[in-house]
Amino acid sequence: MKFSQLVQQLGFSPEVTSLPIAPALDPDLLGVAAVEAAAKGQLSFIESERYSEQLQSTAASGLILPESEKLQELATAHQIAWVATPHPRLHFAQAIALFYQPFRPPATIHPTAVIDPTASLGENVAIGAYVTIGAGVKIGAGCCIHPQVVIYSEAEIGDRTVLHAHCVIHERSRIGPDCVIHSGAVIGAEGFGFVPTPKGWFKMEQSGCTVLEAGVEVGCNSAIDRPAVGETRIRQGTKIDNLVQIGHGCQIGENCAIAGQTGLSGRVQLGAGVVLAGQVGIADGVKLGTRAIATSRAGIIRDVGAGETVSGHPAIPHKSFLRAANLYHRLPELYQIVKRLQGKNDQAK
Repeated sequence: MKFSQLVQQLGFSPEVTSLPIAPALDPDLLGVAAVEAAAKGQLSFIESERYSEQLQSTAASGLILPESEKLQELATAHQIAWVATPHPRLHFAQAIALFYQPFRPPATIHPTAVIDPTASLGENVAIGAYVTIGAGVKIGAGCCIHPQVVIYSEAEIGDRTVLHAHCVIHERSRIGPDCVIHSGAVIGAEGFGFVPTPKGWFKMEQSGCTVLEAGVEVGCNSAIDRPAVGETRIRQGTKIDNLVQIGHGCQIGENCAIAGQTGLSGRVQLGAGVVLAGQVGIADGVKLGTRAIATSRAGIIRDVGAGETVSGHPAIPHKSFLRAANLYHRLPELYQIVKRLQGKNDQAK
């Protein structure tokens, strides 16, 4: 497509672009690429002036830029068509969707799929090879179920949800519309519930269920457990990365982002918009307020207030953590100072 067509499809007005576009500045765009790897005919983006050197060396034919006069002047000087926006990464993501659509099989049922006669299927459902669907399952319209997915009895899958190969949806789980469950993820398996007795561990049956609301995405090999009673709930719009463990009875707010290798113990509560970076661990029953942030590898053992950012193990306010980290490399020096002072004190005695 022409650069001018892309600008129009992304909803930009002419005054925020390099328009009026001369023929030389209205190139044909054949795809998208990272700015350092882009070739002629490709679109890329630059997020800030920090990457101005990449602009000067890129072979991209079109760029999505921030609202920076410096970068816009550089792009014009290098004869690169550009459009400016406060959110270049967002608009680049939207541009990718104009050039690329994920693979989706046709709306057919593969002959090797095993579907219980009591299951109900909506219109235009795609079911791949060796899928197993249990009794009483409800599959919404437009769903895509890739090969070797297993859906236990009484589970519900909302409209247009995609289940990738080898994921498992356990009994009574409820997954809303427009969700994506990636390969190897397990939704609604038994929570880790055992009661100690003099004779060993007594298994507490996990009779609850797991609920994913609309637009939730779950990464590869993640697990979201069901509780003994009640429900584990992931509210709408939350995105969960690969290798994440969410324990029984957790309540996750809307539009949270949980990065890879994070682990939540049972009954953790996250408010809306919480961000957990990679390898965060949260102890049983801890609450994080709205838009709280935990940086990578934070170990959270007590509640975190709304809007707070915490770091470290055990987690403390991020600013305090930075001050402590700044002192860490000086510990040998500080130790020698303390040792000298202690020696002088001993001599004074």
